[in-house]
Amino acid sequence: MSAKIISGTEVATQIRVELKKEVDEMKEKHGVVPGLVTILVGSNPASISYVTGKQKTAHELGFYSHQDDQPADVSEADLLKLVDKYNKDPKVHGILVQLPLPKHIDEKKVLNAIDPDKDVDGFHPINVGRLMIGGDEAKFLPCTPAGIQELIVRSGYETSGAEVVVVGRSNIVGKPIANIMLQKGKGANSTVTIVHTGTKDLEAHCKRADILIVAAGVPGLVKPQWIKPGSCVIDVGVNRVGEKLSEKTGKMIPILKGDVDFDAAKEIAGAITPVPGGVGPMTITMLMKNTVKSAKIHAGIK
Repeated sequence: MSAKIISGTEVATQIRVELKKEVDEMKEKHGVVPGLVTILVGSNPASISYVTGKQKTAHELGFYSHQDDQPADVSEADLLKLVDKYNKDPKVHGILVQLPLPKHIDEKKVLNAIDPDKDVDGFHPINVGRLMIGGDEAKFLPCTPAGIQELIVRSGYETSGAEVVVVGRSNIVGKPIANIMLQKGKGANSTVTIVHTGTKDLEAHCKRADILIVAAGVPGLVKPQWIKPGSCVIDVGVNRVGEKLSEKTGKMIPILKGDVDFDAAKEIAGAITPVPGGVGPMTITMLMKNTVKSAKIHAGIK
């Protein structure tokens, strides 16, 4: 029997409906409008696409949203001044600087300049520390890992006491999702193992997983025989392995593959995310959720 397909597109839509209701109530009862600013340096086509998607979603949810475009040759000092301006702007509850930045700018310095209480991406060292401590200390979870947790919970899998194996140790996905699933509380309280491409017996660890989260960036890394029957498989990998002609547009589009052999794995797993359409759609949605949370914190709304 084929696995249940966990659609990130469907779950993201559900969450956005919930957020729109929350935003409308904030406006009506408290006069508070969540504010998000995205800063784009230069004209990288992929970056333009990403920030356009974020601004479009923010607008649909009823946010105050502003796109601040800067030339590719903007100085590091001027960019830091811009971040400071939005740190001090009471209308702004979330600040996002789109990466990558030009080589003459220190990305770490710019990201660390964002007020941690407006860092809705959850990458500031202070927010990483808050995540490690957990509980009420954790303000903003990094968006992709937070989306992964939502997919697991909303798919109906029990996380408490579950064996969770995370394949990958990046600061963006692997490390934070391991910490999220380790915390006490609903949707977590798991026993977590982190493995990676340097692990001696990767297969043995994966076979133990009740919940297998794969974020290694290696197409087809996890073989179907590595998957525990009935387990929940979250494939974070989005790997370009070629191009194909789109039937809709007649243009060449990338062929995307996950880190898991989807077609074979879906016959073994109990539930699995597709690529594309799995984890990807959740990231912007969780950014919006963090911005709403930030607006509530700043306004003192419980």
